[in-house]
Amino acid sequence: MEHLKQEVLEANLDLVNKNLVISTWGNVSGYDAETKLIVIKASGVNYNKMTIHDMVVVDLSGTIIEGDKLPSTDTPTHIELYKAFSEKGVCGIVHTHSQFATSWAQMGRAIPCYGTTHGDYFYGEIPCSREMSAEEINSEYEKNTGKVILEAMSHTDCIHMSATLVRHHGPFVWGKTPTEAVLHSQVLEYIAKMAILSELGFPSIHPIPQVLEDKHYNRKFGPGAYYGQK
Repeated sequence: MEHLKQEVLEANLDLVNKNLVISTWGNVSGYDAETKLIVIKASGVNYNKMTIHDMVVVDLSGTIIEGDKLPSTDTPTHIELYKAFSEKGVCGIVHTHSQFATSWAQMGRAIPCYGTTHGDYFYGEIPCSREMSAEEINSEYEKNTGKVILEAMSHTDCIHMSATLVRHHGPFVWGKTPTEAVLHSQVLEYIAKMAILSELGFPSIHPIPQVLEDKHYNRKFGPGAYYGQK
């Protein structure tokens, strides 16, 4: 677990380097498929003081296995996502309040695929969850946040779409590793900004033609992918 704790620490600190978080906002977790344990940052720890001792190990029931601090308050959300996605290879999750992605979440809007930059990483529009009920908010709020993310993803493959916006809240993003999840968060923020600017500049903009979106996503991630070096 020491290696995973170090990777999760570095991924959390990288959120600051990529201008995706300020103060104590946001969190990164990592999942060990062999032990079925999660490493996540401690709750309320400022990034400029964060060390490996601020990484908490929990199991899939949320029980603290290692660490003398309370884990992130978003831990139940991460747990719900790992329960659903880990069998497909998801072993890293990021939550931020990055400005542009969170702006879409606050508007309650999915992010349309307006161009190939979007299509290079996310296949289709980036979903936004429905509004949570008062009952869901007042009982097991963080666990229910995970459930509404899964509901928004119910007809979408978590490998082809590695992000969901939680309405009124912000983005949750995942990847095969914590490091990859941070990259996906950075790309999401870049795309979210461009989509807002595109709508401001051309309010009647339409999504990218499906054939072009398919081409760009599949040349990177499809069965006949040819982007990059072998």
